[in-house]
Amino acid sequence: MTPYAPPLPTRREDLLNRLAEPKVYDIAVVGGGATGLGVALDAAARGFSVVLIESHDFAKGTSSRATKLLHGGVRYLAQGNISLVREALHERTTLLRNAPHLAQPLAFVMPSYKWWETPFYGAGLTAYDLLAGKAGLGKTEFLGVNQTRNLIPQVATGGLKGGVKYWDGQFDDARLALTLARTAAAKGALVVNYCKATQLQYEARKVCGVLCEDTIGGRKFSIQSRCVVNATGVWVDALREKDGEANPHDGRSKTKPMVAPSQGVHIVVDREFLGGDTALMVPKTQDGRVLFAVPWLGKVILGTTDTPRHDLDREPRPFKEEVAFILEEAARYLKKAPTTEDIRSIWVGLRPLVKPQEDDGENTKAISREHTVLVSRSGLVTVTGGKWTTYRAMAEDVLAKCAEKNLLEARAAGATVHLRLQGADGVGVRQSAMSMPQGAHSYGLDYPAVHALPGRGVELAPGLTEAMVRFAARYEYAVTVEDVLARRARVLFLDARLAARLAPEVARILVEETGLPPKEAEFIALAAQYTEIPA
Repeated sequence: MTPYAPPLPTRREDLLNRLAEPKVYDIAVVGGGATGLGVALDAAARGFSVVLIESHDFAKGTSSRATKLLHGGVRYLAQGNISLVREALHERTTLLRNAPHLAQPLAFVMPSYKWWETPFYGAGLTAYDLLAGKAGLGKTEFLGVNQTRNLIPQVATGGLKGGVKYWDGQFDDARLALTLARTAAAKGALVVNYCKATQLQYEARKVCGVLCEDTIGGRKFSIQSRCVVNATGVWVDALREKDGEANPHDGRSKTKPMVAPSQGVHIVVDREFLGGDTALMVPKTQDGRVLFAVPWLGKVILGTTDTPRHDLDREPRPFKEEVAFILEEAARYLKKAPTTEDIRSIWVGLRPLVKPQEDDGENTKAISREHTVLVSRSGLVTVTGGKWTTYRAMAEDVLAKCAEKNLLEARAAGATVHLRLQGADGVGVRQSAMSMPQGAHSYGLDYPAVHALPGRGVELAPGLTEAMVRFAARYEYAVTVEDVLARRARVLFLDARLAARLAPEVARILVEETGLPPKEAEFIALAAQYTEIPA
């Protein structure tokens, strides 16, 4: 069992002073999403010296905008991608064990409205169980009409024939990303948000570091490293292009981009539309997609879409037809159909799907969800694709490729298989969370440190106290109001109007704690977008 490590202070000035120290790191990671943070943690756990920089906040992009599911991928099984499903099921179990304060099993029901659906989908989900083996979370069950209604009280009952119950996992994506950052720091890594990579550095045409800039204060830094990993998600091609410009004989700059971005839209409504703690899954909507209605932190997430997106906006907005699609499909399966008036928040994530060179990028549903690791002639390591569930396996693949290319020495994999993440002891955390105040469970064993701060009895909103905001500033790298209300607490993603109302008080606390501009006005404008229905 990993001993509990008290929270480390994350005072920004101290982090930047460390970044300015002359040092040659073993590995520099660019990108603070799931993939980059996973690489930083795995490398630090193996004893490498590690620095990670992120141009915005950790998990600001795709990694905070997932459907919150840890899953093997039922639809990938239907596509025959057995290896991806098997790997994801194994990693699902690993994460449930290592972060029980952030990830839990979740029951799903697939309702049937045609006589053949229960046996047909039930057979596929039974195969899902068999693939999981000892990593299974619960046995697939065939349900009658009454059992289905009991588990999904608001399921549409007209023509209901029964259903199938199966198990997968659920997690808090942004808080997991933050926990990876904090765990990596506890292992010796230096991780810094709001620090943008501006240029790669070379020696004899080989990458030997990164130039970067503090996007808050403008301070510039030169990072020297034996290996540079480009883990910037849908934005990996930007750094690859810089590499190609610096090495024109490489030829890679002339190739097509690696990533075909796909947009996934999620709509949040009140819990009453589902009526229970079991998720609903529709395996095949009218246009062949998968639809989920997932209970999460007291609300319900409806989604998602899979639409090609050609721009790489940091705050992508949904297309009108995507919102209409989700609401129309939800109306077919829920007794009370949610409308645009019921929307508490709409958020969009861009998936970094790896694009085959001959693909035109228009059918993102058909592109593989597996990840890819490439090494350029200059030694720049790029990783993209994949999904949250397999972040740890992706990190191992990256370090294996670094060793294969002699960028790092080979060190035994598996350092993170049994590594409990910050706040988890692996014993009783999930059970003790049930007795914690609302919003406290995600801290796990760190909760006493939160509770010891000023403002522990001052509730700003259900599940958010003044002490939690102070903890975010002191120990969780939070700088802005958005950092707190979008990713340390998940208020923006649950109820955007409430988040806007909380902004002034959160800003006041942040100024007391950091002295940095909290960007209150920018956040209020952003929150308005999260309730904006596309015209």
